[in-house]
Amino acid sequence: MIKTRKQMLNMRRAGRILAACHRQLSRRIRPGVSTLELNHFVEDYLGRFRALPEQKGYRGFPYAICASVNDEICHGFPDEKPLKEGDIVTIDIVVNKNGWLADSAWSYAVGHISPEAENLLRLTREALFVGIRQAVPGNRIGDIGNHIQTFAERHGLSVVREFCGHGIGRYMHEPPLIPHYGSAGEGAELKEGMVITIEPMLNMGKSSVKMDRNGWTARTRDGSLSAQYEHTVAITRDGPRILTR
Repeated sequence: MIKTRKQMLNMRRAGRILAACHRQLSRRIRPGVSTLELNHFVEDYLGRFRALPEQKGYRGFPYAICASVNDEICHGFPDEKPLKEGDIVTIDIVVNKNGWLADSAWSYAVGHISPEAENLLRLTREALFVGIRQAVPGNRIGDIGNHIQTFAERHGLSVVREFCGHGIGRYMHEPPLIPHYGSAGEGAELKEGMVITIEPMLNMGKSSVKMDRNGWTARTRDGSLSAQYEHTVAITRDGPRILTR
């Protein structure tokens, strides 16, 4: 799944739209706003740029975004329940622009949050960039996961293992899979032209996961908070290039 420079530029166009959408969301996420309102905003916003929310309809997923609140790890369904002061919410969006995709998730504070929740967001965001720095030609997939896992566990956080990053391009999920844990020096070699997502999901408590009845939403088994940050990253001879910055 090696991409040409032109194909990477096409993905970067989708990534720019996605990054701008997240900036707009950051101004709208506040107590009293529902995640369903955010879903409608994203769908309308992407439409202005003739872009599509790739999640909607994917294997029957009914929404333009995933909106995961507090103990929800990923794939949360938007709903009409207003967000509350002190919540955290992760918004995951995949943008399709002219058939090329970009994928990015970001966790947001809703109003003023606890110091513990703030620390979770900060460390999960840092873990993302710890992993991105390993996305260079010649490294192995295990180098990304090992550095993220080592960083997270050093700070008392656990790494969700059931969900991982992946290749991306014309399709949302392409090979290879990118776990956020593992052993350095193991796994497939990273090569120039690969485009992958790195998207660590870290929990304040244990890493164990349980699934909701909707068959999509994963949450922490112990009810602890979970956060996620994700970028789409191209591997180039000059180092990792973030397409969703």
